[in-house]
Amino acid sequence: MEPNHVIRKLVSKALYFGRLTPEIENQINFELTQLGYISDVDYEALELLMEEMDAGRIQLVPSI
Repeated sequence: MEPNHVIRKLVSKALYFGRLTPEIENQINFELTQLGYISDVDYEALELLMEEMDAGRIQLVPSI
């Protein structure tokens, strides 16, 4: 069975738009909760997202 790497796709979406929205963050958290583990590919994607946020290239959009 081929993994979907949903988290990687969500991170790609955040990188594309240059912002981490509450919806994307909630979807990532939901996937982590549902899976109960994280694949290497998804882990690397989350690391990249954190690095980009630390560098100020990704904006965290607050909840309203």
